[in-house]
Parts: sequence; structure tokens; C-alpha cells
Amino acid sequence: MTTTWSTEDLEQIGRAEELQIATRRADGTLRRWVPIWVVCVGDQVYVRTWYRRDNGWFGHVLGSRRARIRVPGLEVDVGVEDVGSDKEDRAELRANVDAAYHAKYARHGGPSVDGMTTDTAAATTMRLVAEQ
Repeated sequence: MTTTWSTEDLEQIGRAEELQIATRRADGTLRRWVPIWVVCVGDQVYVRTWYRRDNGWFGHVLGSRRARIRVPGLEVDVGVEDVGSDKEDRAELRANVDAAYHAKYARHGGPSVDGMTTDTAAATTMRLVAEQ
């Protein structure tokens, strides 16, 4: 069953420079942890990658729609919703997630943060859903 993120969880995730994500193999063991940038918009958590692909952490998450994440002080299983590939109009969501990436990661310089807000990167947007 899905639940909403607690205020404390959102604060921990929001403070983290990176979130580490791992998916499970068929036998239940975790694949390697992969560091990725993470942003919070309202009471939701979002991640992206540079481009959509069927391999690596992104491909595994697309296949299972589940992952395990960790930031300092928090390690939990999450459901994953692919909101970047939806055909419905998500202009407001995209604008809010883009703005969150710029606000949080601007210190890394234009090329890095700009790369995470391109059309290609926006198409990889995933919402991480807290699980109980």
C-alpha cells in the first residue's frame, strides 16, 4: 500500500545532495547503489536521468516499478511512477520539477543542471512513492 511521505522524510531527501537508488534482482538481492540527483516538489519526490534507456538502473526501475532508496538517515523501499513519458499534458509538473533542479543544483554550473532540464531528461522523470 502506498502512503505519503512524512515531513521528516521529505526534509531528509531534500537536504541530501544525492539519493542512492538500487533495484532488486529476481532473487531479492539488491543491485549496486547508484547516486542520482533528487528533488522534492510539494510533497512528492522526483528523479531523472540524462536520457531514457532500457539498461542500467533506469531500465531496471522501468521494468519493476520498484526500488530501494537511501539518503543519510533514511533507507526505504519505494514504488516508482514513470511520469516523464505520459502523453497527457504535464507542462506544469515539468516546469515545477525543472525549477526544483535549477534551485537545488545551480551551484554545479549551467551545463550540468541544464542537462537535467532538457526535453530528453524531462522525459525520464520518475516520481518516487513512499511505501509502507
